[in-house]
Amino acid sequence: MAILKIARMGHPVLRRRADEAPDPTAPGVRKLVMDMIETMRDAEGRGLAAPQVHVPLRVAVFIAPEDPGHEGVTAIVNPALELLSEERVEGWEGCLSVPGLQGVVPRSPKVRYTGVTPDGARIDRTVEGFHAVVAQHEFDHLDGILYPQRMTDMTKLIFESEARRLLAAGEGDGA
Repeated sequence: MAILKIARMGHPVLRRRADEAPDPTAPGVRKLVMDMIETMRDAEGRGLAAPQVHVPLRVAVFIAPEDPGHEGVTAIVNPALELLSEERVEGWEGCLSVPGLQGVVPRSPKVRYTGVTPDGARIDRTVEGFHAVVAQHEFDHLDGILYPQRMTDMTKLIFESEARRLLAAGEGDGA
């Protein structure tokens, strides 16, 4: 396994729609997934999409440990996402490709996603809360979208140090 270089905001690989993986179970996809998991953990991230490591394929890995029944790392290839609510809930997000910043992003509180694992198993999950936010964030990367593009109030794009200060002062409610 290897730690991969993470693309940062502005790199062309992050601005385009990623290509479908022709064979989700190919050895190259499995190796990519293992390297992405190692890279995500090394960077202390919650998720990572293949374009973030300079690979323009529709592959993502993420962790949503607060979601019972879905512990551990989810690795998904060629995912599809369905928003299951018209409602949008605002919350703070950060990103390994946008280091040092956080922003308030409106997201659907409930989604359904489908896809395939690198082992060929089908995934079909309906999730809520943090799990739904992480899935939307990672799948946005596959469509060339970074979280600042989803923000509706750019005054809520701040440095992580300021976010920590606000949280410590009891002002970091996310909205």
